[in-house]
Amino acid sequence: MGKSDSKTIVIVGGGVIGLSTAYYASLKGHRVTVIDREPCDHPGCSFGNAGMVVPSHFVPLAAPGMVARGLRWMWNPESPFYIKPRLNWDLLTWSIRFWMACTPAHVKRCAPILRDLHFQSQACFEELADLTGNDFGFQKRGLLMLCKTEHALEEEAKAAADAVRLGVPAQVLSARETAQADPHVRMDIAGSVYYQKDCHLTPQRFMRELRRLLEASGTRFEWSTEVQRWRRIDDRIVALETSRGDFVADEYVLCAGSWSPAIVAQLGLSLPMQAGKGYSLTLPRPRQLPSICSIFTEARLAVTPMGNTLRFGGTMEISGLDEAINPARVRGIIKSIPQYYPEFSAQDFEGIAPWRGLRPCSPDGMPYVGRFSQFKNLSTATGHAMMGLSLGPVTGKLIAQILSDEPMSEDVSLLNPDRYASRF
Repeated sequence: MGKSDSKTIVIVGGGVIGLSTAYYASLKGHRVTVIDREPCDHPGCSFGNAGMVVPSHFVPLAAPGMVARGLRWMWNPESPFYIKPRLNWDLLTWSIRFWMACTPAHVKRCAPILRDLHFQSQACFEELADLTGNDFGFQKRGLLMLCKTEHALEEEAKAAADAVRLGVPAQVLSARETAQADPHVRMDIAGSVYYQKDCHLTPQRFMRELRRLLEASGTRFEWSTEVQRWRRIDDRIVALETSRGDFVADEYVLCAGSWSPAIVAQLGLSLPMQAGKGYSLTLPRPRQLPSICSIFTEARLAVTPMGNTLRFGGTMEISGLDEAINPARVRGIIKSIPQYYPEFSAQDFEGIAPWRGLRPCSPDGMPYVGRFSQFKNLSTATGHAMMGLSLGPVTGKLIAQILSDEPMSEDVSLLNPDRYASRF
């Protein structure tokens, strides 16, 4: 790209999606400014997550059985999934859309694109690991889906067969074979499914490396900067007014996670979203340190070794833009751990401060990635739910192609940000 093709880009949101977009846009020669409502040291959703890169996660959040499971869990505040009861129109309409999307046909449509995006993103992580000397601990060791019961193992075996048909390698293991695969931790399980292509990393270190690369490229950061309103002329955004003055650019990209719907509501744009609060606890000196990241299948709990530390993360709490820590959710995580890792106990977590983050969840479980049809210079990348880290780099790459007026490397029609524009 020559200098004449270079654009000024303003990206709203300094999480992994925003920084990935900034990185790939800067590689194409664009001049980038990232603004964020939080200070630079805020431990947002991109920092305390499970750090998994997961081609195995090709099934969107909206899938058959999720509604029944959610209804079963929602009255238990310690369960893996919890909806805080409240009278709220946005929650009601989101719930109806979610219910409508939980079909086999929806999964069949979405699985191939999610598979391809995860694999592309994994390749991006490999490139970034080579570029930075792997300072963020990228490990290609696979993922174990640990099943406590034979019933769960049978269900996961069916999912593994679907994965193999899609070209995602998977292997069903007995309890003994699982112990042989990761002998560094004692497990009390019926068996597991091993996805050898999955990877893990340390997310806070990855974010640090992205910032370092962006600062070296001349990217400008504006922290503690609140969006106030957009200025438009016809089908173009001409300025973004903020608490720190106006920002004028050729292109604007919204990567503000769970806060994205409110930011574009003034423009009459609809991005149905619910914030799914997740929690994690990181043991600095765990009594055992597995070498492979895992998911406790029934408990919906992710476990990731990060250097010499061990992180446990999970739950999905739909309670609005509320960042308060719910002790019941944390108790639910801690109670689940000894059921799978019997050497661990609740006492191990005494004095460990829980982290929480709000994951942006669309009704159909697919992210919003693309340009809004009503505006020639406003795009968005948000709504990734639990897949934000895993899909961060490829999302940034796709948006950078849009900003550069290049053909898209993937068919992203299922990610169209206007897909709910005319409903309800």
